[in-house]
Amino acid sequence: MNIYQHYLRQWQQNPVRELLAGAVATFALIPEVIAFSFTAGVDPAVGLYASFVISIVIAFFGGRPAMISAAAGSVALVVAPLVQAHGVQYLFAAGLLGGAFQILFGFARLSSLMRYVSNSVRTGFVNALAVLIFAAQLPHILDAGVMGYGVIAAGLAIIYLMPRLTTAIPAPLICVVVLTAVCVGFGIDVPTVADLGTLPDGLPTFALPEVPFDLDLLRVIFLPALAIAMVGLLESLMTAGVVDDQTGTPSNKDAEARGLGLANVAASLFGGIAGCGMIGQTVSNVKYGGRGRLSTMAAGGILLLLMVSLKGLVSQVPVAALVAIMIMVSIDTLDWASLRRLRQTPGMSNLVMLATVAVTIVSHNLSLGVLVGVLMSGVFFAAKVARMQHVTRDGDTYTVEGQVFFASAGAFIDAFDPLEHDGPVSIDLSRANLWDITAMDAVEKVRDRFARHGLKVTIIGQSNHLLARAGAKPLPL
Repeated sequence: MNIYQHYLRQWQQNPVRELLAGAVATFALIPEVIAFSFTAGVDPAVGLYASFVISIVIAFFGGRPAMISAAAGSVALVVAPLVQAHGVQYLFAAGLLGGAFQILFGFARLSSLMRYVSNSVRTGFVNALAVLIFAAQLPHILDAGVMGYGVIAAGLAIIYLMPRLTTAIPAPLICVVVLTAVCVGFGIDVPTVADLGTLPDGLPTFALPEVPFDLDLLRVIFLPALAIAMVGLLESLMTAGVVDDQTGTPSNKDAEARGLGLANVAASLFGGIAGCGMIGQTVSNVKYGGRGRLSTMAAGGILLLLMVSLKGLVSQVPVAALVAIMIMVSIDTLDWASLRRLRQTPGMSNLVMLATVAVTIVSHNLSLGVLVGVLMSGVFFAAKVARMQHVTRDGDTYTVEGQVFFASAGAFIDAFDPLEHDGPVSIDLSRANLWDITAMDAVEKVRDRFARHGLKVTIIGQSNHLLARAGAKPLPL
């Protein structure tokens, strides 16, 4: 199958199911996008326009079919100070530059760095998002009142019981339609989507950001744009990895980076905030059958249709019905198996996972949580590899086995004692790997230690060649 046929097939998978799954993701998007817009300090229309544009563009150019991308909380947190200090037009300019960065990252194949993110970090990322998704519903739950609690309970009952009767229509869609009809028909007084903020009243329009395009602009937006690019790309690639695991299919992470960049450029030109992959909505889409690009486009297209053409109906949807959907999303997002495996999983892996969760929840910063997890994984890995180094002595000959690098160099040096010798010494490095300049410097220090006691050192093995290439002092052979 050639590339064109493969791409076309990604659009042709079960169209009805794709449209319905995309519709479920749409209703999961509405409350989140509006909430994230307030977090960023912009009108809900800015987030909703962005979500429509991003979904459409990335459906065509993204590298991970079935993934939902839109205005996201992580990006909102990054840009909030910029909006507060300089206004929404600078937000659009930063989104343009951030999108350009992401396109460059895609062409530079920086997505390959994801291989250094351990499974423990990915699991922590998913579990932290599940907690954050649920936590975002708490204000609505606490303010729901008695009738609101009843609507939430009814919504959860429909979502979890309806699949026993039929799976032809996703249960969350039935939940929204039924509860809206009941609340309107019986005059049940509960908060609705209209209470969340002003909805769009027309189509997004193309316009360049109204800012002076000069060096002062670059000074203001460069760091926020870089943060948008890094945070958005990290969350998107992590979400793409989750979809890879759930669907058992690969994705093109570099194409996803380029597609996200194009989507953010387009969103900024149409009056929207930059965004990225949204794991909760993506999990919902995949759960209800979304596998191709049509479900991604449907999520954005239906969102615009609802917000503009059917705004009157959407405004009457009970917030409690959407809260029920998001509770379901948070439950499905959490990796329950990882909690059951805590006793069987190595302690260091558990610590990395829990630290990723804790830092993400406390800071509400996904990138910071993942960064801490990656750093911890690297430290633990280095410590484990360092213990694989062994130095044995047979008379005046030392044999080194394993990995010599910055974490094990100290133990390597300490293994040699000139006071135990009164003649020439041999060090066999043929079974060792010298990985960095610290390791090479460690060999130099050992040689100097023996030299200060008048002892000659002979290095055996190809590592002597590595030392010479690194510019170290020549060692006698």
